[in-house]
Amino acid sequence: MRYPIDPEVTSFTDLLLDAVCVVDAGGKFLFVSAACERIFGYTQQEMVGKRVADLVAPADRERTLAAAQAVMNGQSHIHFENRYVRKDGGIVHIMWSARWSEADQVRVAVARDITELKQAQAMQAALYALSEAAHANDDLACLFRRSHDIIGELMPAAGCAVALPDGPENALDFCYWVSESGLDAPMRRLCGEVLATEAPVLLASSNEADGPAPAPGVSMLAVPLQAAQGALGVLALHSSKDGVTYRGRDRSLLMFVANQLAAAIQHKQLQARLHFMAMHDELTRLPSRRLFHDRLGTALARAQRQQTRLALLFIDLNHFKQVNDQHGHLAGDRLLQEVARRIGTCMRDSDTLARLGGDEFAVLLENTVSPVDAMPVIDKIGQAMSAPFDLGGGLILAASASIGLACYPEHGSSMQELLSLADQEMYKVKQAASRAAPALALPD
Repeated sequence: MRYPIDPEVTSFTDLLLDAVCVVDAGGKFLFVSAACERIFGYTQQEMVGKRVADLVAPADRERTLAAAQAVMNGQSHIHFENRYVRKDGGIVHIMWSARWSEADQVRVAVARDITELKQAQAMQAALYALSEAAHANDDLACLFRRSHDIIGELMPAAGCAVALPDGPENALDFCYWVSESGLDAPMRRLCGEVLATEAPVLLASSNEADGPAPAPGVSMLAVPLQAAQGALGVLALHSSKDGVTYRGRDRSLLMFVANQLAAAIQHKQLQARLHFMAMHDELTRLPSRRLFHDRLGTALARAQRQQTRLALLFIDLNHFKQVNDQHGHLAGDRLLQEVARRIGTCMRDSDTLARLGGDEFAVLLENTVSPVDAMPVIDKIGQAMSAPFDLGGGLILAASASIGLACYPEHGSSMQELLSLADQEMYKVKQAASRAAPALALPD
């Protein structure tokens, strides 16, 4: 039923950019001005008779009903803000001013669309929040979780994924993943498409979408994490199954967030690379002397506290200088890389292998029962070293190593004592092997 309003008054209200609404005591629209179609997407005829609560965004319904009751109790509401779901599924932010007419038993309200203002405020808040998150969180996993929370304040984000390319074939590594049941496969496909094209993609049941909705009542939006050198990865969202959909403006908003997130990711990745370079050997990618000493100190403190044992191996290649002199430093580097790989195959995942410098390596074996436990590892390393080293270009070398052993608590109680003894034991073995043939090219 249309609320009886003088036609002259109606013509004036239809000229307003803000919408004028009249709502009965039961919460149904009796009259709406022409601006409602622009704001809510429904025609005047479609809105009249609808319940106001049915159009309110689910998260805002409870407090909207409470505000409506307050107005009906005689309290004027000015600048009350909530969100509505448009006919096309998009979200619109509304600022209301409303009063109750006791004589007519109706609420008279004026609605102003403040979506652009709210988005501008949200973008500014998101910029600050992301900047704060990038500095506050030490790792990317924490940053991605916080970013999901921030995005959820801007738009529906029931599902969220951050995918970064990994490996030579750029296979996607999903560093962050939250998804509702049944939507995993379309989310993964969407991320792959966006990474390949480096262009945003919106899947929804609307004329602003790039493709159909992936499931009834669900929309998906994915954008590239763009950097100067290309896409770092993909940021993807999906809505819940309540029919609320993403619109074209959400694409722009998520691109803004993605640009900030991409800058934060680059900063974190640079920090990680610098930290890795500071703590690892550039040639072999093994822990450096500094990192090995840190791990040895931690392991020794743990062994003392838990009354367990550990073993320390010092490994030095025999006649390595002659390899560099006779075959060049490139051959020497390749030999060191292959030696590091072979020694690594002789250890447990819980053990630590490090390059201390030059042709010197060290191995930390934790939770050993006695010094005898280290002997099988020493034997395995010797066997691994016994096979010829194919360094490419037709160069095949034979090489050997001298290994010194020190154990806690049998051979010392401090890190310095163990390091010194292992070094001494290694030199004793090297002196005994000094008459061995130097590494050289094997005959065909």
